[in-house]
Amino acid sequence: MATTRKDIEAAIWRGANTFRGAIDAANYKDYILPMLFVKYLSDSYLEKVEKLEQKYNDPVRAERAINRLPFAIKEKHRFSWLYQNRYNDNLGELINIALRGIEDDNPSLFTGVFRNIDFNSEAMLGNHNQKNTRLRELLEDFEPLDLRPSAIEPEEGKVAADTIGDAYEYMIGEFARQAGKKAGSFFTPSEVSELIARIVNPKISDTMYDPTCGSGSLLIRTGKKAIEKENGNIKTLALYGQEMNGSSWSMAKMNMFLHEIMDARIAWGDSLANPMHLDPDGNLMQFDVIVANMPFSQDKWAAGFNTGGEMTGKGKQFKMEASLDKFHRFDWGVPPASKGDWAFLLHMIASLKSGGRIAAVAPHGVLFRGASEGRIRQAVIERNLLDAVIGLPANLFYGTGIPACILVFKKNRNRNDVLFIDASGKDEKGHLRYRKDKNQNRLETKHIEDIVKAYETRSDIIKLAHVATLDEIKANEYNLNIPRYVDTFEEEDLVNIEEVKNNIANIQKELAEVEAQMAEYLKELGL
Repeated sequence: MATTRKDIEAAIWRGANTFRGAIDAANYKDYILPMLFVKYLSDSYLEKVEKLEQKYNDPVRAERAINRLPFAIKEKHRFSWLYQNRYNDNLGELINIALRGIEDDNPSLFTGVFRNIDFNSEAMLGNHNQKNTRLRELLEDFEPLDLRPSAIEPEEGKVAADTIGDAYEYMIGEFARQAGKKAGSFFTPSEVSELIARIVNPKISDTMYDPTCGSGSLLIRTGKKAIEKENGNIKTLALYGQEMNGSSWSMAKMNMFLHEIMDARIAWGDSLANPMHLDPDGNLMQFDVIVANMPFSQDKWAAGFNTGGEMTGKGKQFKMEASLDKFHRFDWGVPPASKGDWAFLLHMIASLKSGGRIAAVAPHGVLFRGASEGRIRQAVIERNLLDAVIGLPANLFYGTGIPACILVFKKNRNRNDVLFIDASGKDEKGHLRYRKDKNQNRLETKHIEDIVKAYETRSDIIKLAHVATLDEIKANEYNLNIPRYVDTFEEEDLVNIEEVKNNIANIQKELAEVEAQMAEYLKELGL
């Protein structure tokens, strides 16, 4: 029987139920998704080996061909071997050894991918017996799943890799939903990824970069948007990412592999203090397309620049200065120490090629906060880099209920206005521009289409969009708060004073009658 995406998701949910109540929901992904990955690696490798052995009658030739496969999984590192040894008293240690072995045997693909995961941790998984029981059940949850590429039934218009990759991303989203506030650092809702990918409109020849790539979903969606234009015929993509959180970086590496994006360059580290993607001269690499869902208002964003432990300024705290950045990203101004939004945006602008475009999610504070952020905003606008500001509905992202916006930047624009779009409210007919769900608001296909159409049309639309001149923005003292440019005010119904007076009179009359009746009752009771 073919394996469908629902089968894969069901197996992952079984794994989640195995850990439910034992570990925090935010940590499900650290154990369940790597086990899915090992199962996929094992099944797909064994299928490749089987096909080569069938193709070559000569064992020597078959072995030579097997050694040329993109990756290798030794017997004691395979899922099947772990499953056969699931009653072993040191099961957690065996799983750790298998994961490290996969890394060591495939350094170009998997070095460090499992370094943040410890299946032998009693602190995370309970005492010795509890840990062994949960790990044995986890192996049993995945054992029935056949993840050989030939056994996977792709959805219409997709291939096997898309099926497992999409299931993996879906479950990242589900785990993010359960993790709540702890999820924002690694997951961008799929509809926001789709919107951003359509806004930047990537070409297959573009270099694409996400400096805070999390689990890689936004970067993958952007790359796939470029592939769609080629009818899926071209698979090579120039994807670059960097992620500071080790667990998220591991997810991104696995995510890329599951989508058969083998040449993505995903670095682990702080994009601000230690950007890893540099050109041969040691300068920041330049990219055609940059997308990001950066950490909102990150505190102590400049800590990595204080390599000598220097303490200066008020309260003897380290003070960031533009001269400390050898890449000159903060020459227009240094963002406040407690809010790193413009630090990430300036990094993206510095990393953008001429003619390139950026679409980045940010909190609304970047639009109107003053002091150094106000000066940075003015410098960016005066250099004609800001192309559009798109306001999104509140409660759209996991981990925060505050509304966010998408800032679109372009280098060497052929126009000098700024488009403002407010997709956070209602249209002219009073319909919401998003769907209200129980816990999260959602952007449906129609809502995304409306935003993209407004961006591409670039004209004034009642209660949705306004094209502002630089003089307008200057008159607003470079404040980009969206309500200053897009009028979404809803007039309240006029109050009929006579009707209100009559209602008050009727209420007073009814109250007097009730009080009179109450007095009669009290009199009868002798009170």
